[in-house]
Amino acid sequence: MKKQRALFATKIGVIAASVGSAIGLGNIWRFPFEAGIHGGGAFLLVYIIVVVLIGIPLICSEFVIGRASRTNVLGAFRKLQKNGQRWHWISFVGILSSLMILSFYSVVAGWTLEYTFASLLGNLQGGTVEDYQEYFTTFTTGNLRPVMWTVIFLLMNYLILRRGLKDGIEKLSNIMTPMLFVILIVFAVSSLMMPGAKAGIEFLFNPDFSKITPSVFLGAMGQAFFSLSLGVSTLITYASYFQKDVPLVRTASIIAGLDTIFAVIAGLIIFPALFSFNMEPTAGPKLVFEVLPYIFSQTSGGQFWATAFFFLLFLVSITSTISMSEISIAFFTEEWKMSREKASLLNTGIAMVFGVLCALSFGLISDFKILGQTIFDFFNNTTANYMMPFCGIFFSIFAGWLMDKKLLRDQLTNEGSLKIYTYRAIVFCMRYVAPIGILGVFFYQLA
Repeated sequence: MKKQRALFATKIGVIAASVGSAIGLGNIWRFPFEAGIHGGGAFLLVYIIVVVLIGIPLICSEFVIGRASRTNVLGAFRKLQKNGQRWHWISFVGILSSLMILSFYSVVAGWTLEYTFASLLGNLQGGTVEDYQEYFTTFTTGNLRPVMWTVIFLLMNYLILRRGLKDGIEKLSNIMTPMLFVILIVFAVSSLMMPGAKAGIEFLFNPDFSKITPSVFLGAMGQAFFSLSLGVSTLITYASYFQKDVPLVRTASIIAGLDTIFAVIAGLIIFPALFSFNMEPTAGPKLVFEVLPYIFSQTSGGQFWATAFFFLLFLVSITSTISMSEISIAFFTEEWKMSREKASLLNTGIAMVFGVLCALSFGLISDFKILGQTIFDFFNNTTANYMMPFCGIFFSIFAGWLMDKKLLRDQLTNEGSLKIYTYRAIVFCMRYVAPIGILGVFFYQLA
């Protein structure tokens, strides 16, 4: 007798898990530094346009493929493609991409654990900006602590994943997603009460249109893919667990909207604090780990706020990595007929090997390069700038052009039970706007 496939128990669970997948270091670590180096308000404006015209249609594309097939990403394309087509090969790019992202992402998540405990012990108090820069460099170029925290984080990830969909992923997401929102609001209110907050708000919300360049569109699209987990088949996998009555378009819009709100709140935490202390918003990826500790050390109750903030980063990391892991776990259990526990262990083992290499690429093996990049940078840049957009193009074309048209409509309208007034607009964006937009930015990047 065939074992019945697990499904999300509630619509709230669907939203919490999907939003938890989207909300992660991409919002709180990556969005502020991308916005900082791309002009603040100009970047935010372009980012919102990209989310509406490309992000939501791509989420719908992945949702349709996932729920219509009720299987892992490889099985989904094999089931939905027409005779003679070979679209299922694209799924291997998504699976590989998810493992690469999980590997380098876990290194950064390990940094959040280091900084959580360092803050708790008072080791991040009373220094200058240069002291925190030295702390970060000394820590990341070391050969023991970065590896240790990466391994610990992945083991925590494994303990959640082995419990399955309802008892592990859904239960954790139902608790953590609302908790993250409350903590972020508290931080934002505290930041907005700082003396220089107005300048930070203007930087984030007052766009300088002269700063809107092709590189801003490139950064915005990369951020949208990274933040919304697009083009890596996470949402295909999650949608395969959706109940039949889940409204796909509305759910996609809610996820994109909440994800953007979380990113904006993160900006309201970071930029008012930066401008209050006359710090540059263009610090880049090290912004959170070098500049913010100094700001926390200069504020009342800084040790508490620093500990709470870096613990928040850890929480958003775990909600993202469990979703990223589910891609390969679903593949291992359904294609290779492995048990859930063995599949979770294999996924963790692969990520641990590559994660350790990524962690050591700042120190012991920093001289080892792939196409002129360290292992960490190669994994990061290759997935965000090439593999995810590449898969995104194919996912949107497959759903918009190659899937059975009645099946596409039935999925988006829940077999006609929902009136989707934006149905034609969504399909138009699937067919034309998303693939052409991604290709345009993609070719600009190659050039």
